[in-house]
Amino acid sequence: MAASQHDKAIRFRRLHEGPGVFVMPNPWDAGSARLLASLGYEALATSSAASAGVLGKRDGEVTRDEAMAHVRAIVGATDLPLSADLEKGFGDAPADAAETIRLGAEAGLVGGSIEDATGDTARPLFEFNLAVERVAAAVEAARALPFPFTLTARTENFLRGNPDLDDTIRRLQAFERAGADVLFSPGLPDIESVRLVCQSLSKPFNFMVGIKGKSFTVAALEAAGVRRISLATSLYRAAMAGLREAAQEVRQGGTFGYLERL
Repeated sequence: MAASQHDKAIRFRRLHEGPGVFVMPNPWDAGSARLLASLGYEALATSSAASAGVLGKRDGEVTRDEAMAHVRAIVGATDLPLSADLEKGFGDAPADAAETIRLGAEAGLVGGSIEDATGDTARPLFEFNLAVERVAAAVEAARALPFPFTLTARTENFLRGNPDLDDTIRRLQAFERAGADVLFSPGLPDIESVRLVCQSLSKPFNFMVGIKGKSFTVAALEAAGVRRISLATSLYRAAMAGLREAAQEVRQGGTFGYLERL
C-alpha cells in the first residue's frame, strides 16, 4: 500500500529531529528517484537547476506548471518524502510564494524551499523586509495544510554577490522567527562559517553539497551542527559528465570502452 502524504510528512519531519544528520539527494526524474530510493535514502528533493536541465532550459527558466509536473513525476516514482526547490515561489509577491506552497502540496510535496533571490541581476536579492514577508506568507500557507509541511527558507547571499555572513545570519534568524522549519544558505565558504550559522539558529540547518572547494564531509558537517545535507545538481552533473565522456569516446575514438565500466 502506498504511503499517504500525511505519513510521508511525519517521516520527513522526524528525520529533522535527529539525533544525527541525514543526506537528502536530488533526483532529476522518476528513474533517478527510484535508483536513489533503492540505495536506502530516506527522503528526496528536487533541484531547480537539474529539473531545468532535463527540459533543456537554464536554471530559473522553468515555469511553475513545469515545476509541478516535475514534482508529480518524482512523487509517483517512490514512497519517499519529497521536498522541492521552489526557487522564489515563481513570483515576487508574498502571495506568489504562498500559492506555490499550496500547489506544491497538491502535487504531493511534504516540504519545499522559498529563497530570497529575485532572478534580477540589477537587484539580485529581495529587500530584507520583503524577504521576511515572503517567508511568512509561505509559512502561513504551509500551516493551513492538513499535514505538517516542512518549510525551508533560504538566503542566497553567498551565491548572489553579497558574501556577508552577518547579513546571512540576520536573514536566517528573521526567517526562523517568521516560522520557517529549516534554514538554508548555499555557498558558505568554510566549515567555520557553517558552524557559526548553525550556532546562531535553533531550527535545523540544511547544507548544500555541490560547490568545488566548499563541500565538506558528512562527518565534518554533522560536527558543525548541520542536520540536513542536500546534493543540489551534483548528481545530475555527475551523470551528464559520464554521458559526455562516453559519447566523446564513441565520436572521437570509435570505441566503446565505457561499456566495461557499466
